[in-house]
Amino acid sequence: MKALQDFFVGEWYFAIPMTLMTITAFALVFWRWLLNANANTNLETLLPDVQENLRRKGTKAALALCKEEKGLIPNTLYVAGLEASEQGVAAMRRSMAGAVELEILPRLNYLLAPILAIAKISTMVGLLGTVISMINTFTKIADPKAGAAGIAGQAGSIGLALFATALGLLTAIPLVFAHVLFKAWIAKFEIKMKIATQKLITLVVTAKNAPPEELDEDGGEKDDEKTRDLRKTRRR
Repeated sequence: MKALQDFFVGEWYFAIPMTLMTITAFALVFWRWLLNANANTNLETLLPDVQENLRRKGTKAALALCKEEKGLIPNTLYVAGLEASEQGVAAMRRSMAGAVELEILPRLNYLLAPILAIAKISTMVGLLGTVISMINTFTKIADPKAGAAGIAGQAGSIGLALFATALGLLTAIPLVFAHVLFKAWIAKFEIKMKIATQKLITLVVTAKNAPPEELDEDGGEKDDEKTRDLRKTRRR
């Protein structure tokens, strides 16, 4: 602990920037994790609601439902597809592909470049700090006035110089690991978007080909005679 304290005091011009880089990098990782959590959507819950809105109220109702959702798939992908649904399946595919390429993927890759950059820079800054400290240490050892006691006293400085490299590696290793995990998550999310795209197209085509339902004056399904008789019986 004392050696680490000596490093922050004696080599403050490297310790402070590297500490700031470490804090910034882990803040970016936490921010990216929160964005990933908000991007997720439970399709098993969403798709039945979209299907019900398409069947009963039409495309506009399904579009309004998707705009209210927070996930990237309903709020961006499905909105793009439903807005182009009147032009056919091909237009839906083109619209959703454009949304993925121009809107969703840039948002998923947001902050990944700075995280990787800090991981690489922190290692190089740590090595630079070690090299400069070693140069200063060997310069003092080479001084004829230092004597044997002075040379022995520089042994601790050599160990102290290695703290810069250690701090750089302690910063870089978790950041590289987090970057790899984020990239793997994006790859899985792309597969999820492809599946979601196909499911939405199927729902829209099915809703268009389904026979129109009779509606009453309030916009609901019109009851047949048996249903009305049953309701009257229950009221009595």
